[in-house]
Amino acid sequence: MPQEITMHIARMTMNRSDEVRAWCEEWMKAKERAANPQMSEEELAKHWLYVRPERMHEGAVEAVTAYFDQHKHTDNE
Repeated sequence: MPQEITMHIARMTMNRSDEVRAWCEEWMKAKERAANPQMSEEELAKHWLYVRPERMHEGAVEAVTAYFDQHKHTDNE
């Protein structure tokens, strides 16, 4: 049975791997973009600077889980 990803594990994973952190940040940015389709790219870039710390914290578990799911599929191909 796979280990459940906790907030601590997710944050530690992102802090120890630049690749995972970058992937997770882009994944979270895409979610933020989808939630704010009315924003231009410039507006979203400014908005992201403001909300990034909160999103990176609150979305850590979901993002790291998505990373592992995505890479599990690409590793099996």
